[in-house]
Amino acid sequence: MLVVTGELLALVLAVVQADEHWIEWNYFGLLSLFVQWTLLTSAAAICLLRHWLARQTVPLATATVVTIVLLDVLAFSLFADSVIHPVRAQGPWQGVAKNLLLALLITLIVLRYFYLQFQWQQQQEAEMQARLTALQARIHPHFLFNSMNTIASLISVNPERAEDAVLDLSELFRASLRADDRLIPLSSELDLCRRYLAIEQLRLEDRLSLDWRIDEGLQQQAIPPLTLQPLVENAIYHGIQPRPEGGTVGIEAYRKGNYVYLMVQNPRPAEDQKTHEGNRMALANIQSRLQALFGEAAVLKHSQQNDIYTVTMRLPWQKVGDRRNPAGKR
Repeated sequence: MLVVTGELLALVLAVVQADEHWIEWNYFGLLSLFVQWTLLTSAAAICLLRHWLARQTVPLATATVVTIVLLDVLAFSLFADSVIHPVRAQGPWQGVAKNLLLALLITLIVLRYFYLQFQWQQQQEAEMQARLTALQARIHPHFLFNSMNTIASLISVNPERAEDAVLDLSELFRASLRADDRLIPLSSELDLCRRYLAIEQLRLEDRLSLDWRIDEGLQQQAIPPLTLQPLVENAIYHGIQPRPEGGTVGIEAYRKGNYVYLMVQNPRPAEDQKTHEGNRMALANIQSRLQALFGEAAVLKHSQQNDIYTVTMRLPWQKVGDRRNPAGKR
C-alpha cells in the first residue's frame, strides 16, 4: 500500500510539474526513487519501534513518528542535492524545506487516517462484544427455571440423571460466562448443543427427537462461541415446545469447497407465535457477529419448505489457530 500510494503521489506531482507534456518523465523517475527510499526506510524504522510506540500516549507516538519521517526526508533531501545537483531557481535549502513541509502534511494526514481507522475498529470490537454479551444473557431466562424444576423432580427418582443434568447445566452456564474466546472449535460448540439438548430432553421427553448429521473432519472448524447453540434453542422454543405432539430437530454440518455449512431444522412454527419476533432478533444478532468476524464470506439465512423451518449458516473453512483467524485481531 505504501509503495502504490507513493507512486501515485509521485505521478500526481510529475503531472503538475510538466509544462509542455502530460508528464515530466525524468522528474517522475527521480521523484519516485526519492519517495520510495523515504517511505520504505521510514516504515522500517517505525516498524522496529512498534512495540515501544504501542506503549506510549497518542501525542508522544505521533510526535515520534513525525520526527522519524522528517529526519529521513531531511537526510535523503540533502543526499539528493549533493549527488544529483539539480538546477533550481531557488537555493537548495528552499527545496529541502518544501520537502519537509510536504512530508509533514502527508504524515499527519496518514496518521489521522490510521487513528480514525483504529477508533472504528475499537468501536466494532466493542459493539461485537456487547452483542455477544447480550446473546449469552439470553440463556438464563429461557430455561433456567424449567431446568431446575426438572432436576428437582429427578433427585428422588433418578439421582444419577439429576447429577448429569446439573453438570450439563453448569457447563452451559460456564460457556455463557466465557467471553474471551472469539473463535472456538466446532466440536466444542456441538458439545454445548448436546448438553443443552440433554437438559431439554429431560423436560420434553418423547416430544423431542434429534437427528444428528455431522461429517467427519470438522472438529477444528472455527466458529464463534454461542452461535449454533442459540439456533438449536430457537428450534426448541419456536418449533417443538408449542406443538403438543413435539417434533424433530435436525442438526447437520458438512464441508463443500472452501466453506462449511451448518443447518438446524425444526417443524415450521405457527405464524401467530409471539416468540417469532425474538427468533428474528436472534438471527440478526448472530448475523452481525459473523460478519464482524468473517466479513461477507459468512452467511446466515432461513427458509421454510414443506412445513420445515431451516436455518443455514455458512462459514469459511478455517481451523482454530489458523493465521488467517480474525480472532487474532485485538
